[in-house]
Amino acid sequence: MDKTSLIGLILGLIAVGVGMVLKGVSVMALVNPAAILIILLGTVAAVTIAFPGSSLKKVPALFKIIFTESNQTDTKELINMFSNWADQTRKEGILSLEQRVGEVDDPFLSSGLQLAIDGQSPDFIKDIMLEKIDAMEQRHEEGAAIFTQAGTYAPTLGVLGAVIGLIAALADMSDADALGHAISAAFVATLLGIFTGYVLWHPFANKLREKSKREILQKEIMVEGILSITTGDSKMIVREKLGSLLSSKEMAALKMVDLDE
Repeated sequence: MDKTSLIGLILGLIAVGVGMVLKGVSVMALVNPAAILIILLGTVAAVTIAFPGSSLKKVPALFKIIFTESNQTDTKELINMFSNWADQTRKEGILSLEQRVGEVDDPFLSSGLQLAIDGQSPDFIKDIMLEKIDAMEQRHEEGAAIFTQAGTYAPTLGVLGAVIGLIAALADMSDADALGHAISAAFVATLLGIFTGYVLWHPFANKLREKSKREILQKEIMVEGILSITTGDSKMIVREKLGSLLSSKEMAALKMVDLDE
């Protein structure tokens, strides 16, 4: 479970709910079937028009990514693994890594390692692996774009819902109390539209992009690691090369591990 996604969602609900109560508004005012229908179904309809079915089929998987932690290998462990492989390659040759291919769970790393073992040139390996990263990045951006568009449509649909509510309210102005209640209910659609757009859909899109960046960084480390092994770099050089892709804080933590060893 990705705790930050869940905590953020709960805090957003608390912020709106408690804020309404402090303003003297009943939370039950949000229970407006017409507004909920316009915002949720309207957003789904707009997104369905905007994207092909092949992209929309991935939405359940995207929600899973948002609310679950990725099972990626820790970056420091990844660098240590490549350092050990580099040391083994210099001592026993690159063919000695053939037994490692079956032990690797990541298909991207496994295929790149196999290319190196097969004797492919570093340039060829780099081109193939970078093309895979680009394709993966495009797929990830397509998924994030769905939520970005939903976040764009929802607030506008909220305005549409408010207009519809006002039309219904102003159709009969004979009862002042009923008119005030109807106008109040009309703006519930606007509230729901803004809330879903800026507390759910846009943050969901950003979470997907951030997770994509982390995965891309790991893939880039894998590419550099495989190229370093192919060119026969030493264990220390591999650590320095791969460590250059990390932040200064992560690099410092990695050097602390080196000192402990």
